[in-house]
Amino acid sequence: MILDDISLQKYGYIERGPLNAINIDPLQRGGILTDEARRALTQWGDGYSVCDFCPGVLDQIKTPPIYDFVHEALPEFLGIDEVRVTNGARESKFTVMHAMAREGDWIVLDQVAHYTSYVAAQRARLNIKTVQNSGNPDYKTEPQGYATAIEEVIKESGKPPALALLTYPDGNYGNLVDAKKVASICHQYDVPLLLNAAYSVGKMPINAKDLGADFVVGSGHKSMAASGPIGVLGAVEEYADIVFEKSPTHKVKEIELLGCTARGATIMTMIASFPTVVKRTHNWDNEVTDARWFSEKLEGMGLIQIGDKPHDHDLMFFEAPIFFDISQKVKKGRYFLYKELKERNIHGIKAGLTKFFKLSTYGVGRDDLNIVVDAFDEIIKKYE
Repeated sequence: MILDDISLQKYGYIERGPLNAINIDPLQRGGILTDEARRALTQWGDGYSVCDFCPGVLDQIKTPPIYDFVHEALPEFLGIDEVRVTNGARESKFTVMHAMAREGDWIVLDQVAHYTSYVAAQRARLNIKTVQNSGNPDYKTEPQGYATAIEEVIKESGKPPALALLTYPDGNYGNLVDAKKVASICHQYDVPLLLNAAYSVGKMPINAKDLGADFVVGSGHKSMAASGPIGVLGAVEEYADIVFEKSPTHKVKEIELLGCTARGATIMTMIASFPTVVKRTHNWDNEVTDARWFSEKLEGMGLIQIGDKPHDHDLMFFEAPIFFDISQKVKKGRYFLYKELKERNIHGIKAGLTKFFKLSTYGVGRDDLNIVVDAFDEIIKKYE
């Protein structure tokens, strides 16, 4: 391969669908850039970008207003004492785990935690105890399961786990566990709670202190309309000095963050989108109403929504036996649904999925959701 002859035009690209498409991809709905962020992307896209303004620590940059954003706006938004931007939610989780635990310690995770939660714990060389859920079809996690898991860790290791993590919501089924109850249970054992809110910070109101969380993690490119990868990490004052400990040799650098984190286009697009992100969290009740309406419509066609009912989040998982049956008979096979939706300018369900798939209704609006519902109905009738 000739290195200077590599181009997207020659080798192709991953199709994401046009910007005017109806997008129901749960990985993308909350990360679609605002107009302000798109302008910031072109202005701050150079690799060095904000580094020219850095006094030695990213979050101390006054112009552009990164300092005000990180130390004032984000703590108020997240309801927590100290916040830093990171290179993604997974980096945020690893930062907390590595700072709060030592090799061989235990951590408690919900069974449906994102794979990056498991990998972060494994990278920190921690033992994992999982909180079991109810399984199909609800996959419900009861807060009391955290007490059971913590007790098992104490019995096996002689001491409580170093940390517990709750995925809020989980990225498979969109279930929202009672975080306040989980936090209360964890604190009875003096176990700090990390709230993985990658699919909620930036979409719905999140106040870590009201929920009782000691740490909160968010994803800018999943849920805060930012160019990624970028995440946020919040900590209560009690643990902030541990997680954001300074280097003894490079006095202003924070060890766990390797001295610097998300910069350039990532942080500037997050700042540019922030006023819109704050505003849209106040519309969460309407988003839940739309999600429930959409679920009811699809279930009326024979699809089955897996997870909490009534649902409290935009991310939903469906079992679709009717589409799977069609895929066994038609020429296009398991790709027929993707192609049928693409023809109708609807994107977001992965190619090849018919029996099970995830989607998101976040920010789509009732008019476009009606179009999606009608599309599903048309496809079913076409192959009947």
